[in-house]
Amino acid sequence: MKPVVVIHGGGASNISTERKERVRQGIIKAAKEGYNILRQGGSAVDAVEGAVTILENDPEFNAGCGSVLNADGDIEMDASIMDGRDLSAGAVSAVRCIANPTKLARLVMEKTSHCFLTDQGAAKFAADMGIPKIPVEQLVTERTKKHLEKEKYEKGGQNLDCPKNLGTVGAVALDCRGNLAYATSTGGIVNKMVGRVGDSPCIGSGGYADNNIGAVSTTGHGESILKVNLARLALFHIEQGKSVEEAADLSLGYMKSRLKGLGGLILINKTGDWVARWTSTSMPWAAVKDGKLHVGIDLDETTITDLC
Repeated sequence: MKPVVVIHGGGASNISTERKERVRQGIIKAAKEGYNILRQGGSAVDAVEGAVTILENDPEFNAGCGSVLNADGDIEMDASIMDGRDLSAGAVSAVRCIANPTKLARLVMEKTSHCFLTDQGAAKFAADMGIPKIPVEQLVTERTKKHLEKEKYEKGGQNLDCPKNLGTVGAVALDCRGNLAYATSTGGIVNKMVGRVGDSPCIGSGGYADNNIGAVSTTGHGESILKVNLARLALFHIEQGKSVEEAADLSLGYMKSRLKGLGGLILINKTGDWVARWTSTSMPWAAVKDGKLHVGIDLDETTITDLC
């Protein structure tokens, strides 16, 4: 089986020219990291964790360092991961002072009998696992502080349907043994209520992986994604014999027509076909297969280069 990795940097409104190249380099770095892990014989789970960790450490993305701020000016992060071999899954929500929520989600999957830990319980588990606690200031950027100030000033409150709020990072991978996995991580929606949890940590909405079908990671308006179980909906269409392109378009189209919800997804089926699709203005994404790197941000914008 030829390894494949696809990553996304979140659906969004137009990305400024100033940021676009930094975002592009970030998604390329993440895709290369995931593919290198696969090429060296690593598992699909290793690859998605490695790729998403790169994005969590990059302040250009809404996950880990760079997560948007809630109404109290604090950070509450969500993440999930899933192994398509046996449907093992781990998720965390409302976590604060750790650098990489995806790593914590994987520990939930592998070191507990549970699928999902939240808030104080997740924090205690992180401490028990030896994950360093870092000052929240290390996760907050000037851009996210200005983003919160602007949102409060312009909207006088929450505007959860605003396209600029759509943001999550994620990865899907197929390894050389035919195993699939996904990981999704986010800081959520800017100016969200304290305690709000979106789709990203919810298995079947923020992502899903099953060796018998495929793997998906989603991004967009979390409340809409939750209501249609977007990730599992996309895989349902694969089960019905649809191509990856058809499955993505049908599921995103349903969410948009039914709820006016915007978003995007990346999808790999069990034979290694992949796609990146979105209904928001843009979605930074990258994929590597057969030694070729595919990258895009806006619609009808794809570059393909050979990896060294």
